[in-house]
Amino acid sequence: MFNKITMNDTIRIDPTRFGQPLEDAAYEELREKYEGLVDEELGYVISVVNLTVNPVGRIIPGDGGTHHPVTFSILTFFPELQEVMEGEVVEVADFGTFLRIGPVDALLHVSQLMDDFISYDEKQGVLLGRESGRTIQRGDLFRVRIVAVSFPRGRSSGKIGVTARQPFLGKLEWIEKESKDSQPQQKEVVES
Repeated sequence: MFNKITMNDTIRIDPTRFGQPLEDAAYEELREKYEGLVDEELGYVISVVNLTVNPVGRIIPGDGGTHHPVTFSILTFFPELQEVMEGEVVEVADFGTFLRIGPVDALLHVSQLMDDFISYDEKQGVLLGRESGRTIQRGDLFRVRIVAVSFPRGRSSGKIGVTARQPFLGKLEWIEKESKDSQPQQKEVVES
């Protein structure tokens, strides 16, 4: 889920940035501090937006920079357990696929793809279901449910695990075909 969160902080403006407009310098400092951050409470911080910086700063003895209170918003992506999302296959391997959901990649393990024996064709970079004939390759679109999320501290990417082995989950083409096949056929009534 994407969120826009408003936060308060105090930032240090380095003396090398004193010639810049204050808002530009503050924006650069906030981007360096927050963008790309992965946090248990915030999720994946994508971007800093809408900042207001107090022009009255403080000088701390022994520090040549100025410290300014700032209010700003950040755009985040916070994957929640059991959330259903759609993503594109960005990598196929013998153990499964990686789907791009939001700004990150999630692992869709072969055991969570479908109810079929799956083989990997390394030459074509394709996973193939033996009995169903279904294939998975780069660029395919999937609907999945998030089943595992781990948030490490700092700038590491974390891990997201997903499944497609539930009703109305899987490759979008498969879902569409199953939906059409399950709808009752309408009979035409011909009057004579």
